[in-house]
Amino acid sequence: MPDHATIPLPPTEPLDDVQRLDRVRAYADHLQRRRTVRDFSDRPVPRAVIEHCLRAAASAPSGANQQPWRFVAVADAATKRRIREGAEAEEREFYARRAPQDWLDALAPLGTDADKPFLETAPWLIAVFYERFGIGADGVKEKRYYPHESVGIATGLLIAALHGAGLATLTHTPSPMGFLNEILGRPKNEMPYLLLVVGHAAEGCRVPAIERLPLAQVAQFID
Repeated sequence: MPDHATIPLPPTEPLDDVQRLDRVRAYADHLQRRRTVRDFSDRPVPRAVIEHCLRAAASAPSGANQQPWRFVAVADAATKRRIREGAEAEEREFYARRAPQDWLDALAPLGTDADKPFLETAPWLIAVFYERFGIGADGVKEKRYYPHESVGIATGLLIAALHGAGLATLTHTPSPMGFLNEILGRPKNEMPYLLLVVGHAAEGCRVPAIERLPLAQVAQFID
């Protein structure tokens, strides 16, 4: 018997293999329809929807169960404006000076540039942070194990939950993102991971004509 506290595994819905296949096929088909959006409507999204999506994200596994993710959901117009100003300042530097030409060439089919109006238009911005280290009650630093991997998994669950709620998302990663700590009042032990733009796609929204790689190219089975 383990020498640490345990509880019974929470029950799951019993499924036979046919039901299991039907469910996972429908879920995969649902996620295949997810597309990154850059043209958002200002139509509101209730806070409760965001809260439950964050609950889903926070169910992710993490190194040593340290749960190093921190989420800041922003709907305040003035704060979104400051975030847009900070992001566009970094993006102008990126497009004008930092990005090598091959990176700019790779971005060209997506039609991106330094202007990010969606940061103000979309009803919600979710800033995702990871703890570089923890701080104990005694003020001493505590090591965090696999924080990048843990927060990456949580972010994937968050995007899936938001898509499941019928919402559009955009993963935005201006670099560097230190301005988010300042604007959002986050401590120095937290590092910005990405900025997730969340809301409804604008009416008539169009997305780049790109395709996902076929399963045979990204997965291998050794039966």
